[in-house]
Amino acid sequence: MAKKLLIILFFLIGTTAFAQLKSVDQLKASPNPFSNQTTIYFQSQLDQPVLVTVRNVLGKTVYNEKLQVKKGQNTFLFKRNDLAAGMYIYAIQTNKEVVSKRFVIK
Repeated sequence: MAKKLLIILFFLIGTTAFAQLKSVDQLKASPNPFSNQTTIYFQSQLDQPVLVTVRNVLGKTVYNEKLQVKKGQNTFLFKRNDLAAGMYIYAIQTNKEVVSKRFVIK
């Protein structure tokens, strides 16, 4: 019985530790919804290259840009340009993960 509890405890600790290894988090866009531009905010746990992408609701990539970000709070100004009003998915991609959310252009 004790061995089973130790195995379960080890598994839970390992899973929790793995879940906390995100290198990018706290992703948000403000203002949201927006008319002309929004600022995308996110935290990076290290200096690293990232790819910022925006996709429409059909999954077509309508914008992408490579950035070199620093450890800590990062911001990126996204301008609407000629995109139509509607909902879009924006994402920050590192070499290990993708973090995404949505914003609305009005």
